[in-house]
Amino acid sequence: MISSTASTQVETRQGGGISAAAQGTATAGESRAIRSFMLAGPTGHLEAVLNQGAPGARFAALLCHPHPLGGGNLHNKVVYHAMKALNDSAWGLGCPVLRFNFRGAGLSEGRHDGFAETGDVLAAMDWLDQEFHLPLIVAGFSFGGVMALQACSLPRQAHRDVRALVALGLPTKVEGRAYDYAFLQDLSIPKLFLSGDRDQFAPAEQLNQVAASAAKPKHLIFISGADHFFTGQLEPMQQALAGWLKELLP
Repeated sequence: MISSTASTQVETRQGGGISAAAQGTATAGESRAIRSFMLAGPTGHLEAVLNQGAPGARFAALLCHPHPLGGGNLHNKVVYHAMKALNDSAWGLGCPVLRFNFRGAGLSEGRHDGFAETGDVLAAMDWLDQEFHLPLIVAGFSFGGVMALQACSLPRQAHRDVRALVALGLPTKVEGRAYDYAFLQDLSIPKLFLSGDRDQFAPAEQLNQVAASAAKPKHLIFISGADHFFTGQLEPMQQALAGWLKELLP
């Protein structure tokens, strides 16, 4: 559902804010037009931004942001750069990419829960399916990766055509909370675990164990020298993400 206040802009952001000064359609390979709108979520409207895809795009993509209580939102730098790898024709994919704010973040209605946000992910997937009728790539960074994986493991996700799952900086333990990924043993959608080898919230040994316990097909990539936020290593992250997807989805 798109609200009557939906707008079309051109995204000129380079990792910080969004400049909405330009209006119209972007040139392929440069800035691509975006739409800002509200989509219907389980507990109210969710603030969303769609980066338009290239003509003839074969897949639509969803990106989920990190923990809102830590300041995470759809404009997060890692999420933005992952979007560019999925959306920009220069990376060879050209997908339409949807980003949204979880309940209680930004202009999204509702209150943070920590578990029920899987319903927000499913609502966003439904919007993409209704809008494009294309197979989906579902990705998330940190908390967003947890919610994306959990959402795609739920029985009510079964009718959606998800071709690839990507978990960027998937946490294993944060501030005393240990994440349980036993459900991955039954999740047969192709999965990419992409993290820095110096991730402070997921030591390489622990993430290796998570990946090893997950159902095939799966792939684990560590970016050398990168921390949880891929500081100074955003381009290698993009290269690994786009490379895996192009190999998986030729």
